[in-house]
Amino acid sequence: MKQIEIIMRTAPVIPVLVIEDAAFARPIAEALVAGGLAVLEVTLRTPAALEVIAEMKTVAGAIVGAGTVLNEADLRASIDAGAGFIVSPGLTEPLGKAAIASGIPFLPGVANAGDIMRGLDMGLSHFKFFPAESSGGISALKALAAPFHQCRFCPTGGITAATAQNWLSLDPVLCVGGSWVVDKGPPDRTLIETKAREAALLR
Repeated sequence: MKQIEIIMRTAPVIPVLVIEDAAFARPIAEALVAGGLAVLEVTLRTPAALEVIAEMKTVAGAIVGAGTVLNEADLRASIDAGAGFIVSPGLTEPLGKAAIASGIPFLPGVANAGDIMRGLDMGLSHFKFFPAESSGGISALKALAAPFHQCRFCPTGGITAATAQNWLSLDPVLCVGGSWVVDKGPPDRTLIETKAREAALLR
């Protein structure tokens, strides 16, 4: 089994994290892992993101990756920070080739048939369907998954605690990405762990 598939099968929900302060990193990661969500996507949307990755990867049981990776510079910086996997919102040839060459587990974003075909040409078969809801939702992914039966997906974008199970019921979906588990600002560890436990039961 491919390493990225192992990561995707670890938990039904991958928290998509936008963290402004590296001081929040450890308590958030500890609460998520305690709640049963070990795979954490730290988006490169804040100046603290790389420091957050470095801090979170020291938490026992955490599998920490970098999200919103847009180019080769982001890729290198994420790997240097200790990211264990890479997630991108889309797929370009330069980023795809660099990620594959690095050997790091890679989950590129796709939104249509052309994106998936580009990924397949690179030898990829596991994708982030993004932005999931605004790209046509479940009906769109069902339509795409039919001709690309060899592919597996992690839908992300607009998915909530109330809709996640609907996505997870689809055979090609191994997990979903969601931001609802962790609110912005100083972490409430009890609340995060509670939400994580609920999300971990969504298989």
